[in-house]
Amino acid sequence: EILSLQNSKHDIKIKFELYQEAGVKEYWIVSPYEKVIDIFVLQNNKYVLVNKYAEDDKVPVHTLPGLEIDLTEVFDY
Repeated sequence: EILSLQNSKHDIKIKFELYQEAGVKEYWIVSPYEKVIDIFVLQNNKYVLVNKYAEDDKVPVHTLPGLEIDLTEVFDY
């Protein structure tokens, strides 16, 4: 989920709960203005924050082992 200034409250609360109820295994909340990503993984039907990553980190994708995303490329705009 990429947050915007207009809808961040909606994205963080409502969509978080909807995706959790739907069983989405991994949920990323991307804050382009702060250049950070919060990653949640579904455990026992509840999201658990795995980690918070900053713009110069490499992020492992938990649902796709072996895949890693370089955030310097994500936030290079």
